[in-house]
Amino acid sequence: MSNTSRIRRQRWVIFSVLALMYILVYFYRVSLAVVAGDISRELRLTPQQLGSLSGILFYVYAVAQLPLGPMIDRLGSRLVISGCGVLTTIGGLLFSQADTLAMAMAARVFIGIGTASVLMATFTIFSHWFSKQEFGRVSGFMVAIGNLGNLSATAPLALAVAAIGWRSSFLVIGILQAVVTVLVFSMVKDRPPVADPGDAADAARPAGMLDAWGEIFSNPHFWLLGGVSFFWYGNYLALQGLWGGPYLMEVMRLSRAATGQMLMFTSLGFISGSMVVDTVARRLFRSYKKTLLAGQIVLLILMSGFLGTAETLPRPLLALLFFAIGLAVSSGVMIYPIIRSMFSVRIVGTALTSLNFFVLMGAAMTQQIMGVIVGSYGRGAAGASPSAYHAAFLFPVAGLAVAIVAYFFARDYSEKG
Repeated sequence: MSNTSRIRRQRWVIFSVLALMYILVYFYRVSLAVVAGDISRELRLTPQQLGSLSGILFYVYAVAQLPLGPMIDRLGSRLVISGCGVLTTIGGLLFSQADTLAMAMAARVFIGIGTASVLMATFTIFSHWFSKQEFGRVSGFMVAIGNLGNLSATAPLALAVAAIGWRSSFLVIGILQAVVTVLVFSMVKDRPPVADPGDAADAARPAGMLDAWGEIFSNPHFWLLGGVSFFWYGNYLALQGLWGGPYLMEVMRLSRAATGQMLMFTSLGFISGSMVVDTVARRLFRSYKKTLLAGQIVLLILMSGFLGTAETLPRPLLALLFFAIGLAVSSGVMIYPIIRSMFSVRIVGTALTSLNFFVLMGAAMTQQIMGVIVGSYGRGAAGASPSAYHAAFLFPVAGLAVAIVAYFFARDYSEKG
């Protein structure tokens, strides 16, 4: 077997192991939507407390992006992912045993820190193992595979909770997390033995942490992309990560199993879209920026349905709406090849994690703010009113509209090979 063939085979082995890790990351991000009712009843949580419990993972995850970026560039992704995997395992096991809000919050903090490095460190590894031309395709593929964790946190989790309870379900995931962490440490390599000459020369001149941040945050186009990233993921997690579940059960009167199935359509849409979005960008729009904008405009229109229209839809059309939202959400993965094209490989870890700060802050703030809005309307015997959810969903929808308009003025970082 030639050296080139060995490298190609090895990079897909590395991809597979990292994909297992990312599946678990996505599971933890969105799993509260299905078990929100169970946890709220058992721990006696208000909507505001539930929003905080969900949001704390994303706040911690977002803040952790800033120090993790330089750590990835300096220490290497393998060590950072493995160390963080240990923290995730601790958090997962602790969450399965939580009997108070404080204990559950502490567990989510561990999970937030532990999962914070995975995707961006993975993309940093890809920047060394795959060319710029391949990066958009392989990053979209990784997000698609990772969404199997999203998928498992919908209908399959609902079935597991019904069979063995939410605590045992999360205990199993915690044990699985430990196994995958060992696989990452033993099988992943940061760089191929023979690097691309251009990238190798660039990487040989590592930037200092402050210099890297200065280069990144002084770029006005980075801030415009950050705004879209904030509300792209804020809208998605508002629906899929927390409030979509209570909305479907309290407003649409769906059962927990039916709610899990409905949310699963969003996951299927996201997976389907992530598999083809790079091809769409290359062959149809010939631009990552235009692909991102088109998808976000569609997402804006579809998410507006949760201001009241969605409740008028028959079940088959509602399922189609959730699937279409997943397709539109998949356009958001274009932020990663854009950032890869925007900055050099020597600071790509810092650049990716800096952008991901906006992504996760969008998820955290949106879920918590929506919890405050829903709670302000009070709750009846059947839960919150439709108007409470309409008002809550207005926040991410309006924010996305503003971010889209602003991003029209950003530079188009078309791929240059």
